[in-house]
Amino acid sequence: VQLQASGGGLVEAGDSLRLSCAASGRTFSSTVMGWFRQAPGKEREFVAVIDWNGARTYYVDSVKDRFTVSRDNAKKMVFLQMNSLKPEDTAVYYCAADHVPFRWRVTTISDFGSWGQGTQVTVSS
Repeated sequence: VQLQASGGGLVEAGDSLRLSCAASGRTFSSTVMGWFRQAPGKEREFVAVIDWNGARTYYVDSVKDRFTVSRDNAKKMVFLQMNSLKPEDTAVYYCAADHVPFRWRVTTISDFGSWGQGTQVTVSS
């Protein structure tokens, strides 16, 4: 699976952004998809994950009730809707694909074999 993320930008605290991730490859509909982020000077961290048909999702505590992950298997797309953004959400956001089909729940970097190039999200206070 090859991935390309987009949708980042510069917003103010309290604003919303929707990130998109376009995938290619024949295994997308059997693949768990995740979003990670990396802030300056910090390690990459898990943000959200969605299972292969969109029935299950899981989030890091810091984004629960603000972020929503979804997918469209027909279009091979994954989305991250981010509401009520905070300055601490500033980071480069990456989409990633699990390299093992039909595996739930995965949240660690090593579980994901394919990564997009990242999209910058900057939230000003």
